[in-house]
Amino acid sequence: MHGNTKTRIGTVVSNKMQKTVVVAVERRVQHPKYKKLLTRRARYKVHDEQNQCRIGDTVVISECRPLSRDKRWRLTKVLERAAQL
Repeated sequence: MHGNTKTRIGTVVSNKMQKTVVVAVERRVQHPKYKKLLTRRARYKVHDEQNQCRIGDTVVISECRPLSRDKRWRLTKVLERAAQL
């Protein structure tokens, strides 16, 4: 990986695909006029080589070359596992 690679921390919201998970990354922004804090959510398709992620896991993802039509991010690390039901 290079020094200028973007990284994000998010939550796994779907793991129904093979070697791919969907990660939601939330950020808080202030409304320009009303100054209220709003939650903005971006969803990224992330390459998960070992199929190790479960829904609810907190993960670190990093930007990479295009792996498919929608996949431009790669799983770097699983920070926190979701509680087992």
